[in-house]
Amino acid sequence: MPKDAALTVTYSPRDLKYFDDHDLRGELTRVYDLCHGCRLCLHLCPSFPTLFNFIDKRDGDVEGMSRAEQDQVVDECYQCKLCYVKCPYIPPHEWELDFPRLMMRAKAVRKVSHEQSLPERISDTILGNTDLIGIVSVPLAPLVNRTLAVDSTYARSVMQATLGIASTRVLPPYAKTRFSTWFNRRQRTFVKNRRYSVAIYPTCFVEYMDPEIGKATVEVYERNGISCSLPTGAKCCGAPWLHSGEVEKFVRIAKANVKALLPEVRAKRSIVIAQPTCAYVVKRDYPLYLGTQDATDVSQATYDTSEFLMKRYREDKESFDLDFKGEIPSDITYHAPCHLQAQNIGLKSRDVLKLTGAKITVVTKCSGIDGMWGYRAKNYQLSKKVAQGLTKAIEKAPKGVLVGDCHLANYGITEELSEAVSHPMVIMNKAYGSADK
Repeated sequence: MPKDAALTVTYSPRDLKYFDDHDLRGELTRVYDLCHGCRLCLHLCPSFPTLFNFIDKRDGDVEGMSRAEQDQVVDECYQCKLCYVKCPYIPPHEWELDFPRLMMRAKAVRKVSHEQSLPERISDTILGNTDLIGIVSVPLAPLVNRTLAVDSTYARSVMQATLGIASTRVLPPYAKTRFSTWFNRRQRTFVKNRRYSVAIYPTCFVEYMDPEIGKATVEVYERNGISCSLPTGAKCCGAPWLHSGEVEKFVRIAKANVKALLPEVRAKRSIVIAQPTCAYVVKRDYPLYLGTQDATDVSQATYDTSEFLMKRYREDKESFDLDFKGEIPSDITYHAPCHLQAQNIGLKSRDVLKLTGAKITVVTKCSGIDGMWGYRAKNYQLSKKVAQGLTKAIEKAPKGVLVGDCHLANYGITEELSEAVSHPMVIMNKAYGSADK
C-alpha cells in the first residue's frame, strides 16, 4: 500500500503496519525521545510530565521505558490537540511528529488486540452511539435527565460500576425537542439582503442536547443575510469512535457524513458547525482518514459558527447588522476551547462578541473533559486537576457572563463553579433582542 501523502506510514490507518504492535512500540520510542528533548508541551496535559519523569529517572534512556509506562502516557492523553499549536515538528517537518494521532493509533492497536477491560468496551460502545442514545433520550428527557443528575446517587453509582462513568461528573442534559424538529416545523422568515447560504450541521450536541444553540445560530445568521438549510442524513461526526480507537467505525461514519454533506457543498453552501470538536473532526480528520477528494471538499467548506459570521462581517461590513437593542453583558469571560485553538483560525468568537460592545476577557485553559476521557471514573481526579487552571483563570477575570463554544467544556466549568455557560451565538441573539426569554 503506498505511503499516504498527508501522513507518515505509521499514522495512516490505511497502512498495513498501522495495527502492528511492534511497529507501534518503535514509533512510540521515537516520538517520546523527540518530545523529551524538546519539552515545549510540558504544561499542556498530564501525558508530558509523566513521560518526562519516566525518562528522567533513567537518565534519558527512553528505550528503557516499560510497556506499561508507554501505555500510561497514552492513557493520560485526552486529545486536546494543543500539541499542534506548540509543537515545532509536526508535518510537514522532516521528523513528522504527530503526538495526538500516535496516541489514537496506540488506542486503535489496543482495541484490535482486545486489551481493554469489559467496562471500557461497554462504555465505548454505548457512548459512541450518540445518535441512538439521543433518539431514545429526547422523548424521555425529564426521566433521563433525572436519572443522569449527580444527585441520582443509585443510578449514577450503577453507571460507574458498570460503565466506568464517574458518578459525580455533571453530564449535559437532553432537550425535549430535537433541533431538526424545530428547524423543519418553524415558520420560515424572509431573509433580507441574502448574500450567503449555509447548511447548519448540528451534530449530536445541538441536535439532542442544546437545540437553543442551533436556533440562535439560525436567527443571528438570517438577520445578517445568511440563509440556512439542514443537511439530510448527517449524523454524529464520529469523534467518540475515533478517540476510543474504533477506526473502522469512525471511517464508516465519516464516509456517510461526507456523502450527506457533499450535496450542500456542491450547491455552493458552506457547512457550519457550532461545536469545535465536531468542526475539528470534519476539517482535519475526515480528509486524513478517508483520503478522498470528497472529504477534502467538505473539509474546505466547513466553518465554526463565529468563524463564518466574522467572514461575513469582514466581506461586507456595511450591511452587517450592528443594531443591538437587546441584552448586552458589560463583561464577558470567554473560554476558548482547545479544539478551537487547534484549528488555528484565531479567536473568532471573541471578535464576534466584541461587536456588541461588551468587554471580553479570554481564558484559554483546558477543561480536561474531552468527552469519554473526562467522564471515566479512573480519569476523574486527574481531569479535575487539569481543570484547576481554568477555574482559577475564570475566578481572576472580571465578574460577568461566562461564554464558551464547547458544550462539554461548558458543563465542566458549570461543575467547577456552579455557574451556567452560554454559547456565543446565544449571547449574540440576546444582544439583538430576538432570543426566546
